[in-house]
Parts: sequence; structure tokens; C-alpha cells
Amino acid sequence: MLVKTYGCALYGIDAISVTIEVNIDKGIQFFLVGLPDSAVKESHQRIEAALTNLGFSYPRKKITINMAPADIRKEGSAYDLPIALGIMAASGQLETGMLEQYVIMGELSLDGGLNPVKGALPIAIKAQQDGFKGVIIPKANANEAAVVGDIDVIGAESLAEVVDFLNGNGNLQPTVLMQDEVSQDALYPYDFSDVKGQENIKRALEIAAAGGHNVILIGPPGSGKTMLAKRMPSILPPLTMAEALETTKIHSVAGLMGNNTSLLMMRPFRSPHHTISDAGLVGGGTYPQPGEISLAHNGVLFLDELPEFKRTVLEVMRQPMEDRIVTISRAKMSVDFPANFMLVSAMNPCPCGYYNHPDKECVCKAGAVQQYLNRISGPLMDRIDLHVEVVPVPYKDLADKAPGESSAEVRKRVIAARKIQEERYASYPNIHANAQMTTQLIQKYCDLDDDCRVMLKNAMNRLGLSARAFDRILKVSRTIADLEGTEKIQSNHLAEAINYRSLDRENWGR
Repeated sequence: MLVKTYGCALYGIDAISVTIEVNIDKGIQFFLVGLPDSAVKESHQRIEAALTNLGFSYPRKKITINMAPADIRKEGSAYDLPIALGIMAASGQLETGMLEQYVIMGELSLDGGLNPVKGALPIAIKAQQDGFKGVIIPKANANEAAVVGDIDVIGAESLAEVVDFLNGNGNLQPTVLMQDEVSQDALYPYDFSDVKGQENIKRALEIAAAGGHNVILIGPPGSGKTMLAKRMPSILPPLTMAEALETTKIHSVAGLMGNNTSLLMMRPFRSPHHTISDAGLVGGGTYPQPGEISLAHNGVLFLDELPEFKRTVLEVMRQPMEDRIVTISRAKMSVDFPANFMLVSAMNPCPCGYYNHPDKECVCKAGAVQQYLNRISGPLMDRIDLHVEVVPVPYKDLADKAPGESSAEVRKRVIAARKIQEERYASYPNIHANAQMTTQLIQKYCDLDDDCRVMLKNAMNRLGLSARAFDRILKVSRTIADLEGTEKIQSNHLAEAINYRSLDRENWGR
């Protein structure tokens, strides 16, 4: 008897429908075809043990299973459940009437329980697009999939519950996601009010958040670089529903969604160690998976001790920082992962850490400071909009018990500036913040008067800045003007933006 069940394969951050055909005939062999990997092939043993332990019978006949389309690689243990149900239906132990109405995915344990799987959200989205009535998945993934509307999400804890449901005898009901589960904005554990002093650094981070700009903090150990960077997400605007869905899809495909989690409503903050590989940062593998820059999509990627990262690792970020997407190409496939992240990086000014320190003397040999900075290439430094020097906090600021300005207050100004930008770029797809402006948009929205042009010309000549740095200065100037609510870029806005390029390699360490 031939029976068909339906599942999904993950391709990038999207899902592709997979038809699982199960045929039982005379004989005793077991065949599983359709380009399965080792984990899929091992489903034979898991399914046999699960059926036996639940009191069902495993047919001692020739079982042929085809997973179509056969030219797409099927990975992981999530196909256990649809294959098991197909075997049961083909052997007459399960009603087949409801099988064609659901996309089914789940990993079986040997006692018949269901373990969570990756990619529940893109699977549910694909099931809705293909017109299925619903999805049947492990209960731990039900809230995640239930974010998708107009589709029944059946969360089950065991194979026995799914069998009862498909036979019309079970008590399983579609998962209903409460509204507060979706809209609740999780509290971020860090706040700007914890930071003593450093008002100029807070100002720079506010500008970066308002325009979506990349920033580098350079200063001696203990000056507060990491502390400030960790509070960056607390001043960013809340995720829109579209951003939350896309962010959740990426984390779902990577298997980073917690059990019973519905939708990620907090902007990601990723802080990989400096020993990370190229593939770990940008994504990759034989069958590509998202890397740290994609996991930081719509959030912050924090690279602490930037010069300690391998140069090849840093250089692979250059193209994604410009295009805000990373393409992983392999012989049999090419996958695009979104990578619209804010880069926040931190570094010491020299190997000993005390160059330009107000109290401690630098003990590095001549030329060591410039050599240390040379670990970061010029093209990468050009792509960082704000270069900010962090100095140690004096005792009087550390001893001050009065709380600083809270993240909530800063966030209000950031949201107001972002709203101006959303309205300005409403007719431009994929442009939402000043940092994303193209050359044409810079020319249109960053017009300067004569005094500003002279100021910028002198700065370019004195600092030896590149054409890319020229564009970055204009983008930051536009953001500063938006924070003040002014339509035109003024000389004070431009002067502040130029000041944030003062750590370029032509000036630092000489």
C-alpha cells in the first residue's frame, strides 16, 4: 500500500515542501531514498523502537520510502515523525484521511516522545503558503509556529497523541498564542543609567543607534568599552513585526529558539570570541547555516578586542557590511542570509593598552601602536562610521551615586529620529535608516551650504580621508540633524560628525 505524508526541508532561512512516499510490499528489506543524510537514515532504528515501545507493530515487510524532490538534501532527525506515520498508515494502523491536510515534522525518542526540531517558523509559513490546513510538530515548537496566522498548529508530546488525533480520538487542540506573548517586549538586563560618566561616549552611541551606524570604541582596559557596548540594544527601537518574524526565522533555522518560545521581540546581541572562524562569522558549511552576522540581523554584532580577530575573518565582513546580505555559494546550492546588523567593536589603543592614557605611561616600543592598528585594514575601518576614543572615568564620577540618564530616555530620542527616517525613505524599499543611504540618497538628503562644504574639504585634506569616509561623514551628519529635528545639515552637525573620524589610521598613533 502506498501512503504520502508531507514535511519540509530547510533551505537558507526558508522551507521547501517535501513529499514522503511510503510503500509496503512483499519482502523484508528497508529502503530510504531521496538524498537523506545519516541522521535521516538512522530514523529506521528510532521508529522501530518507538512503535514497539508504544504497543504498535512494526511491519516485517519490504518498506520503500522516497523523499521527493530527490535532488534536495534532507538533513536531521525531524523526519522521524512523518516517516513513522507513513509506515503506520501504509500498514493499516492509522487512518489516512487527515494525513494530506498537515505538514508533519518531529524527532522521535525511543519511548515514542517528540523532541523539538529546528525551523518550526519557516515550516509553518511554508505550510500556510502551500494551502495546508495545519502543521503537526512537537509541543515545544508550537508557540513558535503559532505566530503564523490562518493555520492550525497542533503541538504533541508523543507519537501516540498524534496517532489518536489523526484517528479522530485525541484531545489535541490547535495552539492559540495569547496576544501578550507576542507583543510583550522583554526587559533588557542592562541600562545606560548604570554607566558613570562617559557622556561623550553615550552621545556617540545614541547617534549610532539613531542612524544604524557602525561604531568602534578605542581606549585602555577598564575604561568601560564593553560595559557601554552591552547596553546598546537597550536604546534601539523595538522590532517591528516584520523584523521580528525575519529574526525569529534565522534563529529558528539555527536551532537557537528556546522551548515554548514564540517570537523574538528583543533585538539580538551577538558577541563572538576572537577565535571564531570565517564560516562561524559569516555562515557556511557543506550545507550552509547562518553565521554570527546573520544571527545579529536587526540587532548588534559586538566584536571585542577587534585586532585579536584573524585578519581573514574581519575581511570577509566587508561585503556583508555594505550589501547587508551574505551569499554562501557551494557547488550544488547558493544560499542568501540577511545580515543587516550594527557593528559595535572595541579595542585597546596599543599592545600594552595604555597609549594616550592620562595617568599611565605606554611601554610599547616605537612603531608598535601603528603596527597594532594595522591589524585592522583600511577598507574595514572606512566602513565604521564613528571612531570614538574612550578615556578612563575619573574618581569623582565613579563615586557619584546619582543615576545617569536611563536607556528609556535615550531610546525616546532614538525612536523619534528613526521615525523621521522611516518617513523620509518610505518610498525606497529596504532603506530604513541613514546608514543604509545610497549615493543618490546622500546627494538628495545631505545637501550642504557653502560654509559646510569648506569645512568638509579642509577635513578631508587634513585627515587624508577616503571617498567612503566622505559618505560616512555625511550620513552621520544627517543623523545628528535628525536627532535635533532640523531639516538641513548645519555646521555644528558636520563638525561633530568629522570629529568621529579623528581616530582614522592617518592620525592615530603618530
